[in-house]
Amino acid sequence: MDGVRQSNKMKTGWVALFLVTLLLGVLIGKGWDRAVLATETYEELKTFTEVLAHIQKHYVEEVKTKDLVYGAIRGMLATLDPHSAFMPPDVYKEVQVETKGEFGGVGIQIGIKDNRLTVIAPIDGTPADRAGIKAGDFIIKVNEESTKDMTLVDAVQKMRGPKGTKVTLTIQREGAAEPMAFVLTREIIKIESVRSKMLDGNMGYIRVTQFQDQTSRDVSTALRKLREQKMQSLILDLRNNPGGLLTSAVEVSEQFVGPNRLIVYIKTREGRKDDYVSHNKEQQSDDYPIIVLVNEGSASASEIVAGALQDWGRAVVVGVQTFGKGSVQTILPLGDGSGLRLTTAKYYTPKGRSIHGVGINPDIVVKGKQTATPPIRERDLDKTLREPGTSPQPSPLQENPAAPKPEPKDGKKDREAAKDKEGKEKDEEDPQLQKAVELLKSWMIFKDLRPVKRDDRVEHSM
Repeated sequence: MDGVRQSNKMKTGWVALFLVTLLLGVLIGKGWDRAVLATETYEELKTFTEVLAHIQKHYVEEVKTKDLVYGAIRGMLATLDPHSAFMPPDVYKEVQVETKGEFGGVGIQIGIKDNRLTVIAPIDGTPADRAGIKAGDFIIKVNEESTKDMTLVDAVQKMRGPKGTKVTLTIQREGAAEPMAFVLTREIIKIESVRSKMLDGNMGYIRVTQFQDQTSRDVSTALRKLREQKMQSLILDLRNNPGGLLTSAVEVSEQFVGPNRLIVYIKTREGRKDDYVSHNKEQQSDDYPIIVLVNEGSASASEIVAGALQDWGRAVVVGVQTFGKGSVQTILPLGDGSGLRLTTAKYYTPKGRSIHGVGINPDIVVKGKQTATPPIRERDLDKTLREPGTSPQPSPLQENPAAPKPEPKDGKKDREAAKDKEGKEKDEEDPQLQKAVELLKSWMIFKDLRPVKRDDRVEHSM
């Protein structure tokens, strides 16, 4: 009997040692002070190994060690910030695909507010956007599963899936008496990150929806086409742009501020500072005026671009205060194919302004369309991902309450005409865009004014 007990203790000790090694690999990486590690971290992990041993020995059902470890890691990261997360192998693989601008899902950005899973913004032209899901909506169920205790990573994983499959999101909307059920058909969300067109008065317009691998190249192509159409001024629309790749933001910014200029710098906890400087070899001689449109949905990489152009005096920023997501997440691969997304630094604009929790303040404040739900920003998200609050009990649900848009008449020309008409109507109903157009028109008028020379004055004699 004593021999068996000793064997169990030895077995538990080996498991504990393995877990200590694994967790230290997750926690410390390279460069940490090993003395501090030996004296503090091992001591703190004693309690963890004791709990693990008790669960393995006494829990009513058998539990896989891997599930316990994954759960512990999730809980550990949940005490940090909303953007740090553990990714199991399948989720990590999907994240690697995301930056290519294509994935299967419904097309929404989510966060945690008031301990509830919350829609930050739907992505343009996606199933969620077409169905009528709005910023500020609380997602209380995904299919039949409550979002209580659901992490952001888990929620994203459950909403994604193969093209053509369906997912039901139960939404609680402020001001609505009953929860609403949106049955969405997943699509391949292939985000067209750059769209451009000419507006009245030789004004170019570029809309950037996300910063991906190809975004800088697409912006360069759009600028070339707009110049060929005699563009004299530009509106760069970064509204509801959730960000993306840091390198892409730098490459887009350098097309406007020129070479050898600081775009952004990041600073770590230890005070290490890394500068990101423009290296665009194709120096543009253009000195056309630029207006950057931003709103509460402009985050991360889009705030970097807006801040750089604002600090260098290259653009006037119009709209409302941005989201304020100024932290850097580093993706760290782990040995079993899983991954760690860890907040490792903060962004600063060329003039040293911190973006995190503050955002970019526009030069000219222009509010967008009024919405029933107040906007969500970084400071509104829960800083600690704790247990979500109790979701409302579901009542009789409304099925896809957003009215479908009428289909245009058959024929390619009719569809294109309907699309153009719809686009113009949206532009006319967009107060921020209309203000930008008005400002650029005024700028062009004042630019063309020339003082009248004395010899040119008309003299009147009495």
